Amino acid sequence: MDGKHMQIGEVAARTELSLRTIRHYEETGLVVPSARSQGGFRLYTETDVQRLMVIRRMKPLGFTLDQMRDLLAATDCLDGDDALDTDARGALLERVREYEQAATEQVDKLRIQLARAEDFAATLRTRLHQTAPAGS
Repeated sequence: MDGKHMQIGEVAARTELSLRTIRHYEETGLVVPSARSQGGFRLYTETDVQRLMVIRRMKPLGFTLDQMRDLLAATDCLDGDDALDTDARGALLERVREYEQAATEQVDKLRIQLARAEDFAATLRTRLHQTAPAGS
């Protein structure tokens, strides 16, 4: 973990999350500030920012807070210094793989929705051009 600490405002700007959202994620245990200043301000590291980015990317794909917590716990274990036996490492990798598959399925669904939305917008544009009064 790098030693540079950021206050919540800088983290909010970097992650494009509101202060309220970051505090909510803290209250739910998804992210915990790495330190506090002498004045009691939350201080975050680059690792904390990366954790928030994972959460931010999961949210629009419909993952629940519990699923976010589960994935982060799995990746924390994989990234930790603790020596994992082969079975434990395999089980963690399988959990991450399941999230990757779920994310891919959601992306595919969103692509279909986006294509339908683009078709709809194009249909409306065509209709407007066909029914626009002469000279407009």
